[in-house]
Amino acid sequence: MKLQFKHQKFQADAAKAVVDVFAGQPYLTPSYLMDRGIGYYQGNIDEKDDFTGWSNQKIIPELNDQLILENIQKIQRNNQIKPSDNLEGKYNLTIEMETGVGKTYTYIKTMYELNRAYGWSKFIVVVPSIAIREGVFKSFQVTQDHFAEEYGKKIRFFIYNSSQLTEIDRFASDNSINVMIINSQAFNARGKDARRIYMKLDEFRSRRPIDIIAKTNPILIIDEPQSVEGKKTKENLKQFNPLMTLRYSATHKADSIYNMVYRLDAMEAYNKHLVKKLR
Repeated sequence: MKLQFKHQKFQADAAKAVVDVFAGQPYLTPSYLMDRGIGYYQGNIDEKDDFTGWSNQKIIPELNDQLILENIQKIQRNNQIKPSDNLEGKYNLTIEMETGVGKTYTYIKTMYELNRAYGWSKFIVVVPSIAIREGVFKSFQVTQDHFAEEYGKKIRFFIYNSSQLTEIDRFASDNSINVMIINSQAFNARGKDARRIYMKLDEFRSRRPIDIIAKTNPILIIDEPQSVEGKKTKENLKQFNPLMTLRYSATHKADSIYNMVYRLDAMEAYNKHLVKKLR
């Protein structure tokens, strides 16, 4: 049985809030020559392939910090949020959404809207646990046809696995919307598997997976950042070379709210009949 999804205005509004931050950015899809590495490649990419990679276009110089801040402040005023005094990092955006209203659906929609507006196509979803990772993966599966009908294209998504590194090359070389789902332990723990993302590996043509990922200038989406972002994680996330970081949660830490552009708190969710009771 095919699942039916109802279009909700608040989900469209949340996506629009993120898109509008970068008003003035043109639609661009830059390519580059990927690092081919050396040695035998254990995958199905032919040696003759040109290893063309596709990255997210960086913010153009004309769209300077002051203009982006003005965009953010305008969005905040429209959404009854206290305007930010300055840009808190390049570029950190906070989206507050009450639990149970379709947070994952909302950030998938946001990916499509960012792609449609600016051509950005590389996204990494960072989650705090394997259980949440599996739930997010399931959400991508069940909404796939729904979004394909609306936008005319499908997202290619996969779970990062340190022993299946051909997926990293596909992530970089595919010119459609690509999403890597990764739990924070996969790049943050002390075990050998977690370190592989930072290591030059023989089976990956003596390349470091993190370098191939970073070259794409991915957009990071942090799901439940209050459970993900310790000091060590914040430092390690910088190695992904993100174009921007979007944080989605119902319970952000007070000291980790950066340039909030959309808020749907418990009371508003209740008043909109999106949840049955207040927590």
